[in-house]
Amino acid sequence: MFSSVAHLARANPFNAPHLQLVHDGLSDPRSSPAGPPGLPRRSRNLAAAAVEEYSCEYGSMKFYALCGFGGVLSCGLTHTAVVPLDLVKCRMQVDPQKYKGIFNGFSITLKEDGFRGLAKGWAPTFIGYSLQGLCKFGFYEVFKVLYSNILGEENAYLWRTSLYLAASASAEFFADIALAPMEATKVRIQTQPGYANTLRDAAPKMYKEEGLKAFYKGVAPLWMRQIPYTMMKFACFERTVEALYKFVVPKPRSECSKPEQLVVTFVAGYIAGVFCAIVSHPADSVVSVLNKEKGSSASQVLKRLGFKGVWKGLFARIIMIGTLTALQWFIYDSVKVYFRLPRPPPPEMPESLKKKLGLTQ
Repeated sequence: MFSSVAHLARANPFNAPHLQLVHDGLSDPRSSPAGPPGLPRRSRNLAAAAVEEYSCEYGSMKFYALCGFGGVLSCGLTHTAVVPLDLVKCRMQVDPQKYKGIFNGFSITLKEDGFRGLAKGWAPTFIGYSLQGLCKFGFYEVFKVLYSNILGEENAYLWRTSLYLAASASAEFFADIALAPMEATKVRIQTQPGYANTLRDAAPKMYKEEGLKAFYKGVAPLWMRQIPYTMMKFACFERTVEALYKFVVPKPRSECSKPEQLVVTFVAGYIAGVFCAIVSHPADSVVSVLNKEKGSSASQVLKRLGFKGVWKGLFARIIMIGTLTALQWFIYDSVKVYFRLPRPPPPEMPESLKKKLGLTQ
């Protein structure tokens, strides 16, 4: 599969080296080092430098593997870092009478469980979201290449928002299957006092009581929460980056230093995170209650919570998800910089499309 994807990636309109060199008026970076006759020596050197800049080819097996590794770090580390906030948010969702707000929730948790209580669920969080990040970011790059080549260069540019939405939704479908068992265990530890304090205690107990169903009964509402969240996360981020470079950043991306590019990444990630939190919060409330209770269905929980109930804990989640999403994109992009992976610039309209629209002579 990956060998065929790598072959398609060579002609992919989102291929970073290709796009950047075409935009700069240089030859194809995959052409021979000598370059075509008549190409100035300086341009040949720039083209060669562009090839040497990257540690692997866009769409290669190594590229996807390192993108997956970036996803592991970006999701696993960030979600684990905000476990205390996530714990209070979950408790506000499943027991709003007791936990009436963020500060009240922290106060009650500290009084009852101490500081160690705020770290409940860290192990399933780290494992589950590391697996999710592996699939989310790794498969997103795979599906983006596949779908853009199905559409073709011109349509991939014209329909790039739809392409981002489709690629991210496809990736998240598989990512949630990897996340579901650990998410169910985490919620059980955090929201049922006295049930279990560790992953080692909770997982066997859940399996003994309900079998495999205990770990996957929340996968459908997890899809309801995570797929819209991820679609917003990737599509909003990609288009926000494009808008920032076009309207805010005073110079082209190619002239920005790596630290400056990473600042743009962080800002775009936070903006995307706010929208992510809003569109996915109702389903998140259902998931939290569903994983706490036995025998309930998603529709029963949704009906019982009502419109007002599903929005409990939204402010806490906006803070958590906004920060999380910004840090995730920052870490993911930093991994790409560290390993010298191709990092696509904002897409440029293909020359063939410009000619069709009469934008060029």
